[in-house]
Amino acid sequence: MNILHDERLDGALPQVDKQGLINALIAALPDLDLLYRTEDLKPYDCDGLSAYRTTPLLVALPHHVDEVQVILRICHQRQVPVVPRGAGTGLSGGALPLAQGVLLVLARLNQIQHIDPNARTARVQPGVRNLAISQAAAPYGLYYAPDPSSQIACSIGGNVAENAGGVHCLKYGLTVHNLVKLEVLTVQGEPLTLGSDALDSPGFDLLALFTGSEGMLGVVTEVTVKLLPRPQVARVLLAAFDCVEKAGRAVADIIAAGIIPGGLEMMDNLAIRAAEDFIHAGYPVEAQAILLCELDGVEADVQEDCERVRQVLEAAGATEVRLARDEAERVRFWAGRKNAFPAVGRLSPDYYCMDGTIARRELPGVLQGIAALSAEYDLRVANVFHAGDGNMHPLILFDANVPGELERAEALGGKILEMCVAVGGSITGEHGVGREKINQMCAQFSAEELTLFHAVKAAFDPSGLLNPGKNIPTLHRCAEFGAMHIHHGQLPFPELERF
Repeated sequence: MNILHDERLDGALPQVDKQGLINALIAALPDLDLLYRTEDLKPYDCDGLSAYRTTPLLVALPHHVDEVQVILRICHQRQVPVVPRGAGTGLSGGALPLAQGVLLVLARLNQIQHIDPNARTARVQPGVRNLAISQAAAPYGLYYAPDPSSQIACSIGGNVAENAGGVHCLKYGLTVHNLVKLEVLTVQGEPLTLGSDALDSPGFDLLALFTGSEGMLGVVTEVTVKLLPRPQVARVLLAAFDCVEKAGRAVADIIAAGIIPGGLEMMDNLAIRAAEDFIHAGYPVEAQAILLCELDGVEADVQEDCERVRQVLEAAGATEVRLARDEAERVRFWAGRKNAFPAVGRLSPDYYCMDGTIARRELPGVLQGIAALSAEYDLRVANVFHAGDGNMHPLILFDANVPGELERAEALGGKILEMCVAVGGSITGEHGVGREKINQMCAQFSAEELTLFHAVKAAFDPSGLLNPGKNIPTLHRCAEFGAMHIHHGQLPFPELERF
């Protein structure tokens, strides 16, 4: 099944009275920015994974939370699907709109409500950019730790929806580990507070449940995040290797030595050359792989850890180990890594960015497997890894103008994800499932597990109106994909089965 061209979702949705919906929204919210002409809707037809495109029925751009509440209530009354969207930088089709649904864009809810330096928290609206939080906290010597490569553009609401990571999440955790409280609206427009300003809150941990739920359970309207003190010192070591397998083994060796770096990233030769040509970071372009290892903390500890890591890297077979001479070089080293995706985009008309997670010990074998699959499908793959936590991002290069290459790229990506599952890993680490990986969910989870996921969805959204068709496949879809066999009966939530 080619999910990039799967039209079943939009075809399964009931037709919406577009003009009636427009009239209802304008009557209730005369100042609402509402887009409904085709030429105005086109810029919103995809997210960062641009291989998927659907023109939405309407785009709503509220400025205030009460407008969001009214939009949700009207859509719920009329049984119109709603897809929440932040900055649109997602890479799994999670914010892909629906031809018979409203795209609810939260980018204009972009105010930093309060910085509390004593509690080390920031209370912000969902449209605030990730990097803007650290910029606002900087005068207090604080920052927000999760740092996706898209942090200059991505919004914190989208980070919550996908449980985003970044190059420094090995030591400081993903989005879910850096949240204190969420304010959300249900599909009916009812407000909920999840989490607490206190260290604990009563009841079930719904804060963790909502984080990574991809807009399927509710709409986030405010986020309270943890802030951390900026480390006194940060140093980066760059290690070059003559084969990617040695670099993969070195990652496990560093962690086994009892050292937890602030960041531990890996790039293969194709990614190294692309980044060096684009950023001029000072990377050794002849290396088959490099590791970037950042140590942070107080001066004495960092100096000692740098020497220990150097010894581990040399013992693992590094051909060169280089310590950044100063802060400017440290920033250049990271700039090359954080710009790896756009840099690789210069090598090919198109590329397909994958996202899977494996145990660190499996890195060498999985890298060999990716190389074999690359040769089998006759498509180049540039590998970029959050190596410390096993989160890999193979970038599959292809040309959509060549007949069959898009389909080969998609098939290769699916095989890579299934290989991750086969070695005990996951089909996603931070990009989410969205529309991209919905078939591979069938490979990772059993029918019983998927039924439980649908039960959670139905508890919050009984009509299946919030971001339908994403994240959780139906059992029938899995049977069609060939990942499971259904003997009798249907899903116990027939209202969701249409998706």
